[in-house]
Amino acid sequence: MGVTEAVTTPSPHEPPLPPDKPGGSAGGITPADIRDGAAVALVIGVAGVLLGVLWAWLAPKAQYVSNGEAVFLKNSESEARIGADGTFFLLSLGFGVLSAVLVFLWRRRGGVPLAVGLAIGSCFASLVGWRTGLWLGPSSDVAAAAVKAGKGVAFDAPLQLLAQGVLLVWPMVAVAVHLGLTALWTPPDEDPSEEAGDAWAVYPPPHVHGAPAPAPSDDPSAPEPPRA
Repeated sequence: MGVTEAVTTPSPHEPPLPPDKPGGSAGGITPADIRDGAAVALVIGVAGVLLGVLWAWLAPKAQYVSNGEAVFLKNSESEARIGADGTFFLLSLGFGVLSAVLVFLWRRRGGVPLAVGLAIGSCFASLVGWRTGLWLGPSSDVAAAAVKAGKGVAFDAPLQLLAQGVLLVWPMVAVAVHLGLTALWTPPDEDPSEEAGDAWAVYPPPHVHGAPAPAPSDDPSAPEPPRA
């Protein structure tokens, strides 16, 4: 019959566990993080109105002219239509950088909810800015505008986005800049293994019969090891 080794009862001084993050488990997503992400998405989405206003104001406009029967471009070599895309691109680029910096300054710790809220809000803001610019710009009813202007009189053509891909500039730039700022300036989280090591340094593990006794500690405040 085999002989089993007796194990002493663990010390009542249990080592402390690594501290959890406030409001949730260590490394988890808390309700406060979700609320912050939703707030970011809402505020940035509303900011798309400003993008639309600036686009309608700053974008170069092509001009049409009517001969009484049909409508033609006044200058067929004009680059105004491409310039409207370029203006939207540059404005979206600036708004993307600005929104990422503001979100980072507001919540330096970063996190997945903030990045998701930033991406969703930026996508919505681009759509809002596009539709707002079309609404504030020249009328999309070219026939009615030609009749109103009269024969041989030039009038502004409605705004258009020839390259729909520029709608993704704001969210792509915002997320990339925010992740870069978070990686560069946010301090790393403490390693839980180091915290556990510090705890066992103060509270040694229970002694097993038959194993060599632990060396006595020089620290007078350290608790005595349990006896067999």
